[in-house]
Amino acid sequence: MRSSSMATAILSIATVVLLLAAQDSHGAKLCMDSTFPRAVNGSLSFCGYNGTACCNTTDDAAVRRQFAAMNISGTPCGDLVKSILCARCNPYAGELFTVGTSPRTVPLLCNSTGVSSRVSGVAAATGYCAKVWDTCKDVSIPASPFQPPKGGASAPKLAEVWESEGDFCGALGGESICFDGEAAAFNATRVVPPVNGMCLERVSNGSYLNMAAHPDGSNRVFLSNQAGKVFLATVPPQGSGKPLELDLANPFLDITDEVHFDNEFGLLGMAFHPDFDKNGRFFVSYSCDKTQSASCSGRCACNSDIGCDPSKLGADNGAQPCQYQNVIAEYTANSSSGSPSKATSANPTEARRIMTLGLPFTTHHGGQILFSPGDGYMYFMMGDGGSVGDPWNFAQNKGTLLGKIIRIDVNDMPTGNSTPSWGNYGIPKDNPFSVDPKFAPEVFAMGFKNPWRCSFDSAKPSYFFCADVGQSLYEEVDLVVNGGNYGWRVFEGPQPYPALSTLGGNTSVDSINAIMPVMGYAHNTVNNNVGSASIIGGYVYRSMTNPCLNGRYIYADLYAQSMWSGIETPENSGVYNVTPLTFGCSKTSPIPCDVAAKSPLPSLGYIFSFGEDNAKDLYLLTSKGVYRVVDPSSCNYACPIKSSTQEGVPPPTSSPSSAFIAQAFTLPTTMLAGVLLVLLSFGF
Repeated sequence: MRSSSMATAILSIATVVLLLAAQDSHGAKLCMDSTFPRAVNGSLSFCGYNGTACCNTTDDAAVRRQFAAMNISGTPCGDLVKSILCARCNPYAGELFTVGTSPRTVPLLCNSTGVSSRVSGVAAATGYCAKVWDTCKDVSIPASPFQPPKGGASAPKLAEVWESEGDFCGALGGESICFDGEAAAFNATRVVPPVNGMCLERVSNGSYLNMAAHPDGSNRVFLSNQAGKVFLATVPPQGSGKPLELDLANPFLDITDEVHFDNEFGLLGMAFHPDFDKNGRFFVSYSCDKTQSASCSGRCACNSDIGCDPSKLGADNGAQPCQYQNVIAEYTANSSSGSPSKATSANPTEARRIMTLGLPFTTHHGGQILFSPGDGYMYFMMGDGGSVGDPWNFAQNKGTLLGKIIRIDVNDMPTGNSTPSWGNYGIPKDNPFSVDPKFAPEVFAMGFKNPWRCSFDSAKPSYFFCADVGQSLYEEVDLVVNGGNYGWRVFEGPQPYPALSTLGGNTSVDSINAIMPVMGYAHNTVNNNVGSASIIGGYVYRSMTNPCLNGRYIYADLYAQSMWSGIETPENSGVYNVTPLTFGCSKTSPIPCDVAAKSPLPSLGYIFSFGEDNAKDLYLLTSKGVYRVVDPSSCNYACPIKSSTQEGVPPPTSSPSSAFIAQAFTLPTTMLAGVLLVLLSFGF
């Protein structure tokens, strides 16, 4: 039994951590127009930003003209004002220039001490806002960017608008995130509670590759299997002791006749339009075989535009080049009631073909699709197309979609001659091609081998994590930005990769500005009986079911039944502290967990993917079923913060749905066998 003083201390710690967790959304990389920072080719000639920034050369020139009109160049005040104007190019400009929903003409100016700089790593300039006031208060600044106080009138001199430094800095100063004259600065104080383990309960025996929370915010999710079926399921409340509820006999969508299902082929991705509850639009990504399906007809990713001849690819596992294709197709929910949220099935006829991409080989197809909560565009994860070591160097070829993260607009459909080469979609204006015409217009980021499961942090939507499967040495997690190059096949993880073949040309280390992984693991650090490794990307955990996991990115290995959690420490530093994640099975699991041989740990089989519901609870999709993260105390894991399930937090309300059958039985062996094969050759 703990003493009352010990309990009080723990409660105090819990309160502090919860308060800090509530502030965890500070420091997200986002621009003023809600787009993500992009890679800068070289540096901006006036503002000088390089690496990633929220400005392109056109923006940089506009800032130069704005500053020139003030006629204060070469003065101490001019130097400060130039830096302040150029802060709109900062990767954190979205937060520096916005308070709530009110845009600003200057960033929040650091108004206190003890704030660590993201760039310099030292304390922010003491009273930077005060420094601006002292230097510029009596300087005439035509078209001054400094906003007057509410209701006040503009004037060239600061002292003519504000009565004092306190008045000025009270209006324009900031502390938790601010501009210190050189960079964005943050209050990075963070208390990280210990993680003693992750407790799981088994809520289904079915094997699935994808889970998507119902866009209506209810306690329902969509699950899809590799064979081509999508199911609508109801999630039971935490602690109820019940499994998922779904009707296996009546899938929401069945396109098994269109899907080519084998090894790394199948229904690989699923995404619901952000306005699904109004328009009923949803999308699936799947593989097809053009020798079996008349609608499986698309341009080969190996083509003359990128200097690739399909006839020279050679056969791969008996297949002909581009016999198999990746498809993104749009479907609509059946909604006789007029509300798509109430639909329990979809129209089985494809509403629109978004994209069809011919594949050069039979491996490394990626296939995940998802919508960004930040910009609303669709993201499509595409592998390098296959074969060992990307022999045609597709991942480093800016003109191809292979080895890339693709970003397209499915709301702005082109017409006539503007139709893209691969289907029907619009192109976001700030994709990398806007600053580098060598990029295919669809490309958002490049240099991936086989991105298997990406996600946006729901609390920091500019944080876009992608796990990229390695070749034979290293598995990586990347923090993806607009225009970023993540190295493959120049690098495998942080290590240079010696190309085995250069049929498609070679790329030198010095010719690219490769962005290194933020997390990952070497193959020789993973113990398993297969002799290989294949990373499975997950989510930043944002539920309070296990408060000690909150803010940690969770990921796993396909074969090894190993999991890790990574947390950015200090906050906004870009540096992640990664620790192995122990897991156990809840003593009240609705479906008993299998126990691993000679181990107290549950046997999960192969871990295929992760999922997240509307309550932000995390799920593991495995060959032995669906597992949900539950209260750590159910596995006797200690956490100093009380779980929300102990606080009596009610579950999300359920939307009307048809009767479901409690699903607690295994899929047919033939279907499961196919699922077990997915990803098995990802590293080869």
